[in-house]
Amino acid sequence: CDSTATLNLTINPSTTSTSSATACDTYSWNGTTYTSSGTYTYLTTNSNGCDSTATLNLTINPSTTSTSTVTECDTYTWNGTAYTASGTYTYSTTNSNGCDSTATLNLTINPSTTSTSSATACDDYTWNGTAYTSSGTYTYLTTNSNGCDSTATLNLTINPSTTSLSTA
Repeated sequence: CDSTATLNLTINPSTTSTSSATACDTYSWNGTTYTSSGTYTYLTTNSNGCDSTATLNLTINPSTTSTSTVTECDTYTWNGTAYTASGTYTYSTTNSNGCDSTATLNLTINPSTTSTSSATACDDYTWNGTAYTSSGTYTYLTTNSNGCDSTATLNLTINPSTTSLSTA
C-alpha cells in the first residue's frame, strides 16, 4: 500500500561575527581581559541552539612613561612650566597612539648667589685681583660651588692721601 511520510524540517544556521577593536593597555571581551594585540575567538551557542563563533581583531597600544633628571641654576622650564624649586614633577599627556603618556622630572635647582660689601681705603684698594683708585660701585661675576652665577658687589670709598710741601 501507499505510504506517505512527511518531514517538517527546520535548519537553524550557525552564526559568525567579526569585530575589530583598538585599546590602550588592556581590553575586556566576553569576560576575558586581553593585554596584547591578536586575533581572538569566542565560541558559544546562538538563540537557535547552534554554534556561534565571534572573532575579535584586537590592537593593544601601550601607555608610555619616561623619567629624566635635571640640575639647573635658579629656574627650569619643562613642558611650558617654569620651576624654581627642587622636586619631582609629573606631566601627563597623550602619546602618538592616543594612550596615556606620563613623564617624570627629578629636578634639582641650585641658586645663584649675590653678596654686597663696602670698603673704605686710602688711595687704592685691591679686590678680586683688580686695583681700584676711585670711589664707586663695582661688580665681580664668577661661578659659585654649585656651578651657578655668583655676583659680588663692592661699594668702595677711596680717600686720597694728602701731601703738603712747605719751605722754611
